[in-house]
Amino acid sequence: MIARGFAFAALLGVGLVAQKGAQEGAQAELVLGSGEHAYDWVDGWPKPDAEGAPLELGYTHGCVVVDGDDNVYVETNAEQAVFVFDADGALLRTFEGRGLEDGLHGLCLVREGDDEFLYATHLKGRVLKLDLTGEIVWEVGYPEESGLYPGGERFHPTGVAVASNGDVFVADGYGRHYVHRFDRDGKYLASFGGTGTALGEFKNPHGIRIETLFGRELLLVADRENRRLQLLTLEGKPVRAMTDGIRRPCGTASKDGVWAVADIEGRVTLLDEKGAVLAHLGEQPDPEKADTKDVPPAEQERGRFHSPHAVAFDSRGALYVVDWLVAGRVTKLRPR
Repeated sequence: MIARGFAFAALLGVGLVAQKGAQEGAQAELVLGSGEHAYDWVDGWPKPDAEGAPLELGYTHGCVVVDGDDNVYVETNAEQAVFVFDADGALLRTFEGRGLEDGLHGLCLVREGDDEFLYATHLKGRVLKLDLTGEIVWEVGYPEESGLYPGGERFHPTGVAVASNGDVFVADGYGRHYVHRFDRDGKYLASFGGTGTALGEFKNPHGIRIETLFGRELLLVADRENRRLQLLTLEGKPVRAMTDGIRRPCGTASKDGVWAVADIEGRVTLLDEKGAVLAHLGEQPDPEKADTKDVPPAEQERGRFHSPHAVAFDSRGALYVVDWLVAGRVTKLRPR
């Protein structure tokens, strides 16, 4: 009976496995997935504010990354711009006052020597390198040298990734659907892609990431409106596309050969490196509550995602999921 229950729960991405602290009214433990891909839904993450009220994140239309100390960086359109939490969900700091509010969208974290830096995109045509306190190291605007943006219009970058040699790749997902390459100092190098359905073309290259496969670095692109992931060389030559289990992917993360895909149509999908589906987590069965930014906190469902926009793993394999919601939401899933 237990095995049958787990099988049914795995299909839904949610398993209810134990009741703890019933006398105190504690919530039941909740497990997403099953077997090697089972995660506890962590309640109370992030922790409440100083007054004990749920922390107000603001509109979470951005990304999430984890640094080498397992601190978690969550972008928001609020004045704070980025919330930084420790692994237990305690707020450490924000990036308020840095001029980054209302538009941060893409984010990646890179170790350079003994230091770590954040690379970010802003929907108002900005690409930035930041230190871990939010101070701007350098900033560039639209790639004028590409000749693709007369007057600087329609550059709305959504994703950023950095190769081992320091080259920076920027996806213009809300603009002209190109990926642009800059050097480590922000100097423009090249562009590839553009609007289309052929391999190597994109319709909203929303999130991008460097993935090392076959002994070389490749670019993994969440090609959202083409409803696929694409692997390309760093020069933009297509390697393959993946569509199994993919609906509208926004961003990806990887750890130990498992790829997590934030799918804005209401679930997180786990794939292996060949693109085979391992599990769907937290699938939202109600189409009215999926792929929407307008779910208030009182209607946000425990154990269900609404509009996953970004994912990140920490060093222990915990998975952080940001939902695209005006009221804001970030969820921690702890591996069992």
